[in-house]
Amino acid sequence: MKKFSLLVLSCLLAPAVFAQTPTSTFAIIPEPVKTTAHTGQFILPKEITVQAPLTTKMTPVLDLIKSKFSTATGKMVHVKASAPTAAIKLVLNTTPDNVIGQEGYYLSSKTHGVTIKANTEAGLYYGLQTLFQLLPKEIEGKEVAKNVKWTVPAVDITDYPRFAWRGLMLDVSRHFFTKKEVMSYIDNMAKYKLNLFHWHLTDDEGWRVEIKSFPKLTTVGAYNIKREGEFGNFAPPRPGEQRNYGGFYTQDDIREVVKYAQQRFVNIMPEVDVPGHSLAAVASYPELSATAGADKYTVRYGEKIMDWSKPGHPAIVDNTLNPAGEFTYQFLDKVVGELAQLFPFQYIHMGGDECAKNFWEQSDQVKALMAKENLKTQEEVQSYFEKRVEKIVESKGKKFLGWDEILEGGIGPNAALMSWRGVKGGIEAANLGHEVVMSPTTYVYLDYMQSDRVMEPHVYASLRLSKTYEFDPVPAGVNAKLIKGGQANLWTEQVYNIRQVEYMTWPRGFALAESVWSPAAKKNFDTFFGKVEKHFARFDEAETKYAPSAYDPDFKVGRNADSTLNVTLTNEVKGLDIYYSFDNSYPDRFYPKYIGVLTVPIDATQLKVITYRGKQPVGRMISMPISELKSRLK
Repeated sequence: MKKFSLLVLSCLLAPAVFAQTPTSTFAIIPEPVKTTAHTGQFILPKEITVQAPLTTKMTPVLDLIKSKFSTATGKMVHVKASAPTAAIKLVLNTTPDNVIGQEGYYLSSKTHGVTIKANTEAGLYYGLQTLFQLLPKEIEGKEVAKNVKWTVPAVDITDYPRFAWRGLMLDVSRHFFTKKEVMSYIDNMAKYKLNLFHWHLTDDEGWRVEIKSFPKLTTVGAYNIKREGEFGNFAPPRPGEQRNYGGFYTQDDIREVVKYAQQRFVNIMPEVDVPGHSLAAVASYPELSATAGADKYTVRYGEKIMDWSKPGHPAIVDNTLNPAGEFTYQFLDKVVGELAQLFPFQYIHMGGDECAKNFWEQSDQVKALMAKENLKTQEEVQSYFEKRVEKIVESKGKKFLGWDEILEGGIGPNAALMSWRGVKGGIEAANLGHEVVMSPTTYVYLDYMQSDRVMEPHVYASLRLSKTYEFDPVPAGVNAKLIKGGQANLWTEQVYNIRQVEYMTWPRGFALAESVWSPAAKKNFDTFFGKVEKHFARFDEAETKYAPSAYDPDFKVGRNADSTLNVTLTNEVKGLDIYYSFDNSYPDRFYPKYIGVLTVPIDATQLKVITYRGKQPVGRMISMPISELKSRLK
């Protein structure tokens, strides 16, 4: 984010202009706790004076307001400790207000100016993010906007989060994203009051964080072969094909990103995924493996290494750490020790998911460990591993967190759990007294397809925006006191660049934000999507990519009594019309409008559809092969 120098000049207040501003015109995401609209609006003056505490802790807040206003409005910004006629007043409460807590705020916009009050600098920061959403969309632009009337509607807002843990996970192992790209992702998180960046730093496809104790993790483990196409089914390496695709973050890079996130009131939690998903580590240090021949292993580039068709998803190559080898724990002690120095956040995520155990079953070392420790199953072997890793993490002054597989075989005494395979594991862990973060595939796996599979990179499941919006981190039957919050996860097997990262995250990230910040009783999908469309315009100004998939209809295929195919089309967004063709031409609003179940003509090869709102196309042109529809009947 650009930073601008402080300009110390006088402020001239513009006269107020009055107009009725109904609540329905507000498009604040996440929805505030309470919003009261008033008559009138405030027009930003030619020069903006901000009254605010001039402390070091306020620097991120003041940097935000100066950069936003200077970049988009071109107005001069002056910050003063005392300015009775200031256009914007940022006030830290001298006596804490228990209603708004640590991250909440009060925002009051009157015809003479805007006041934001909070108990903490974080609260003021979030109040400013709401203020920007009350301003015209051009505030998100990257250059001075012309011919914009910079107004703020008169409104009073009381706001505070439902959960303290409001997270997004980005997988940088399957595909590497640069430091600047990660920073841009954090910027967009902060706009929507998300405060936890889960950084998935290691996996089979790459080790992305410099560990000085083990340099091969990045000289070897950070690079693989560049391939594009359908990840998971890539052909074997060609002779001489170079392993130079990837990258890693130096420890100085990590410190820089951590500081950058802190300035946006975002914590960063690192993840080192063990004992499974560890091929990059094993390729770098084969002695981490319990399997002979591991010295021939290489970092995965997208070839098939697991058999997901069989129970227990056996590995084709052993991508696990040796739970019976003392070098494994010495290695992890060094790794966690260095991570603990880089990341001030109290939790370190140590993975634990999808650990194939077929190579452990064949290992004499693992068999000896089972006999020595009286372990009956491979799940108990993993539990033994997790409990030892938990002690390592705690020895570095951190808290251990893992995916819900750490329940199998017995969860460690102090472990926190992230529930991804639905909410069942989270309910069980919370009822056993463990802290839980809910992150179920059902609602918040952002790598899933957002539209019909003919429109998206192929993944094994779909997740519509409306389904994500149903996410509630506190399901029935759980000890709610131990639910820290929720997050969404973006795995990047099929995500090759930062523009696709943005596409996969937004607008489902908006739905997440409202699910973890806003009161559950205030959630309404139709109202929410009306706001989403206005934020699409803001993302256009910011040149940030998003998915228009919510406009795409769902296709449900059936068979008529005479064996001909039929198709039912449904929209998740109300008020839209669908136009279609079977004649291979591209429909517009002058074509037949969908009003009920379609019978597919016997010789048709394509069904093309497009969605309109009134006279304007809002959806994408979708070409659905009839052969694809037939395949769905099987």
